[in-house]
Amino acid sequence: MTVVVRPQESEDPVAAVLAAHEAGRSLALATSGTSTGASREVLRSTESWWSSFAAYTSLARLTPGSRLWVPGPTSATMNLFALVHARVTGVTVVEGPVRATAACLTPAQLRRAMPDLRPGTVVVVAGAALPTSLAARAEAHGIEIEHYYGAAELSFVAWASGDGLRPFPGVEIEVRDRPDDRTIWVRSPYLSDGYVGSPGALLTDADGWATVGDLGAFAEGRLTVLGRPDAIVTAGTTVLAADVEAALGPIAHGEFAVHASAHPTLGQVVSVTHVLASDRSRLDEWARGHLPATHRPRRWQLVDELPVTPAGKLDRAHLSLGAR
Repeated sequence: MTVVVRPQESEDPVAAVLAAHEAGRSLALATSGTSTGASREVLRSTESWWSSFAAYTSLARLTPGSRLWVPGPTSATMNLFALVHARVTGVTVVEGPVRATAACLTPAQLRRAMPDLRPGTVVVVAGAALPTSLAARAEAHGIEIEHYYGAAELSFVAWASGDGLRPFPGVEIEVRDRPDDRTIWVRSPYLSDGYVGSPGALLTDADGWATVGDLGAFAEGRLTVLGRPDAIVTAGTTVLAADVEAALGPIAHGEFAVHASAHPTLGQVVSVTHVLASDRSRLDEWARGHLPATHRPRRWQLVDELPVTPAGKLDRAHLSLGAR
């Protein structure tokens, strides 16, 4: 039986990963489903991380003189990776944003920390899609944004430095664009080895390609990510939340999320939870003129901020089904 190391069980998870690398042992990394909250362990070799260090150092613009702030929990693989990389490469880790010259944040953390970040700070954003409005606010504040798309099972997939998401060095991407399948598939040396115990979203094929089920498009070297195919079954029609979010995204001025709400006769209806009051009329008007009836939001809910998991990702499980 393969001996695995569970960093989350150690008082110093970073040291546990380093020890596993030295001993040639695999990592069992806890992860959680964004929508379901279901917990599972991803199995991966330490080499699958180490092999991406050089490219990450360059893209994140880190040097031995950088002072890195990583406020999220080490139970989130994006944070644990950033801290392990910092210790291996000699980057100094600091406790707060004031002294930081670099940071690793989710969009929700960036929004909250922006007033305390110094102009010129390089922020690597991951864990969720980066809203255009939030990126613009950060740029106006003098924050330099680097953004990547990946998954606990896939590690790095694509990186954006202002001109769209492009494949991370060493990564091959294809979207199997069929009428009912626009799934993003990845082949790289950074892939995990599956799961410990119960299976999850990861699927692989005989040619070394893998997917976690995200939908998207890949053209002219740029990747567009639509997200997981969260299905909303309304009046016998299946609507993908990713499709509606992609359509409304350029119109919205604030952050929002599309999700299902229970309906007594239709089964479910498309609902939107949003943070900017004026977005309701703006999005509703646009949707009525451009979207099929089945795809138009029927219920709306205004909140101060979208709910997030302890790892800083959008928590769809806690979005109210009673939105109006």
